[in-house]
Amino acid sequence: MEVKIGVQHAPREIVLESGQKPEEVERAVSDALTGAAKLLTLEDEHGRKVMVPADRLAYVELGEPTPRRVGFGAL
Repeated sequence: MEVKIGVQHAPREIVLESGQKPEEVERAVSDALTGAAKLLTLEDEHGRKVMVPADRLAYVELGEPTPRRVGFGAL
């Protein structure tokens, strides 16, 4: 699953491929936004952790990754 995280006062969003279930990611975001957790912590497919301060979250977008098209026929 692809997760995009917008961070306040940051020019770029964080994009990661996560092996977590959508419900797990939603629960982690909810906990961060309600104050139960001070950090939003997610793990990508390679085992690396991404931690974002909860008070700096702008948005979180969940979805399936889009396959990249290659070649001139992809226009």
